[in-house]
Amino acid sequence: MRLLSRKTLFHKVFSKAFPVVSALALLAASAACGTGEAAGRVELSISTFTEFGYEDLLAEYESTHPGVRVRHERTGQGGPYHQRLFTRLGAGSGAADVVAVEEGYLADALARSDLFQDLAEIGPPDVRPDRWLDWKYAAGRDKAGRVVGYGTDVGPLAMCYRRDLFEAAGLPGDPERVAPLFATWESYFATGDAFVARAGRAWFDSDSQIFNAMHNQLPSGYLTTGDALAIESDPAIRRNWDLVTAAGGRGQSARLTAFSADWNAGFAAGAFATKTCPSWMLGVIKAQAGPANAGRWAVADAFPGGGGNWGGSYLAVPKQSAHPREAAALAAWLTAPEQQIRAFAKTGNFPSQRAALTAPELLGTTDPYFGGAHTGALFAGRAQKVGEPQYKGPGDGRIQENVIAPALRAVEEGASPDEGWRQAVEGAKKITR
Repeated sequence: MRLLSRKTLFHKVFSKAFPVVSALALLAASAACGTGEAAGRVELSISTFTEFGYEDLLAEYESTHPGVRVRHERTGQGGPYHQRLFTRLGAGSGAADVVAVEEGYLADALARSDLFQDLAEIGPPDVRPDRWLDWKYAAGRDKAGRVVGYGTDVGPLAMCYRRDLFEAAGLPGDPERVAPLFATWESYFATGDAFVARAGRAWFDSDSQIFNAMHNQLPSGYLTTGDALAIESDPAIRRNWDLVTAAGGRGQSARLTAFSADWNAGFAAGAFATKTCPSWMLGVIKAQAGPANAGRWAVADAFPGGGGNWGGSYLAVPKQSAHPREAAALAAWLTAPEQQIRAFAKTGNFPSQRAALTAPELLGTTDPYFGGAHTGALFAGRAQKVGEPQYKGPGDGRIQENVIAPALRAVEEGASPDEGWRQAVEGAKKITR
């Protein structure tokens, strides 16, 4: 889940296509009897980070479920949020009834699935797996097949680029003609060499951003399916490292740390010509590049190596919840297609539900900032091209964030690729000991 903003989209209630689950009302009503809470109400809490677009939805849920009151705990930063969440889960108290888990931290939640309810057992019976894209649903299950989380949004990947910089360097500017340049990582880096030679500026923002995208296309992350460290045993990881650091060494990297002040400023300054672009990145580009660059940025329906996903979250119910079935009903309602469309309208978070991906409200979405691109249809198509979810073992997200990114920064700051690799291997070993 990432922070985005969208002003207006059409609103539609899917009352015919998606009837309200009667079980929700029954659960709320039965729970209200005998709980001992004020006025017979069930008090639920939900904790999220950044922006899920749930404020209006939660108010509506309360109005349509008079026996339920919902308290929303929201924080701005995903890292501190997840640290606090896992601390509370480990302590056995303090976690909300419904908790959001970002996909980068999902491996840690799945490794401790004993701390969460199996939503396949306690959730509303008509919430079926085919509500979601196959890969989204599969990623929320542990090794035993237990459903730890209901999927919220996704971050299907395309490529964004500076149309004006491309054209000034003699490259095509039209998205359809640009797409073949992004067909493979080999074609991407080759075009980058040509661009750097002609334009004298960087092709991408940082080694880390490109490496992460390449790495996330592998069948397994930094751990094998047996949860053994794979950074040395999987040659594909080292091959990606060598490709990225070599391209950065040839001047393709702007050497900007993602989400830093300099990185933010780089969008407006034209510090780099291309950007790995999950759906939520459109909002980041618009916010940072500003109105002066409207029409200069474009998005191509392509991604090197075929595509992938970056971002998205799940709603889970900790076992410490006093009202697990009511909490599961709330999570099911929030992740239903009609609610996901409304969250998309409010925040731009891209739906993971099959029915939502074919909704006219989404498919009709265009973005004038990106030259009128049909962004809804584009990313709906990209989402359906994602294959099997990558296996991520416990600690995978910490390796990527706390080990790989600093090691790649060290290379950009002057360390040799071999020195950076040794730093990455040693750091990964420390996390998995």
